[in-house]
Amino acid sequence: MTDPFAVWRFRFRGKTRVLMAIVQCFLDEPAKGLHPSQIARGAGIPIYDVARRLNGTPELFVRLPGLRDGIVRYRLASSVAVRGPEEIEALIARHARRETWLLYALVAIVFLILLVPVMVMVPTFL
Repeated sequence: MTDPFAVWRFRFRGKTRVLMAIVQCFLDEPAKGLHPSQIARGAGIPIYDVARRLNGTPELFVRLPGLRDGIVRYRLASSVAVRGPEEIEALIARHARRETWLLYALVAIVFLILLVPVMVMVPTFL
């Protein structure tokens, strides 16, 4: 995590539908490695968003080594591929819930950091 703002870049929160649409494309073609353009066509999502989700969620998707043709393909991670669609949806929801709790914690920390100086300065004005 070399990006200092990586805490604010949520990978699952607010993206559960997109991730499930991508997963569904892989479940429809279980024995194939898919190129992001194939997934974008199958899921009806812009290719840029598909590529970002595939690269940004290594828990779900694995980048396959390139073949001689130079085309990059992806597959479901082995830990995800053995699960059913309901279990995968629960996994994504669990990750999204964790990121939501992280957001709440960061907001609370900022609020408390701002509250402490106010509480210190209030007695001086009374």
